[in-house]
Amino acid sequence: MKLFVAGLPGEIDDVDLKEMFELYGEVKYAQVIIDRQTGKSKCFGFVDMLNKEEAKEAMGLLDGVSIFGKKIAVKPAEEQPPHGNQMGPRGRNFR
Repeated sequence: MKLFVAGLPGEIDDVDLKEMFELYGEVKYAQVIIDRQTGKSKCFGFVDMLNKEEAKEAMGLLDGVSIFGKKIAVKPAEEQPPHGNQMGPRGRNFR
């Protein structure tokens, strides 16, 4: 189950995020999103846990927790449509 994690302190990296969720179950991957221009954290990320029940438990226990003085939010990630073959006005493809 893929989770969205918002409100992360800028000091948190992928390893820290993964370790935080591994306390509740097996993590497939964890990624803090980085701004391409600045190289700094955008203060949100994604965690994919293998077991849905463990992911729900982690979400329930970590949502609203304060880390380095910042309250994080954890919720199910929303699926985004694929980026390939995007349709523009009047059904024309952008490329």
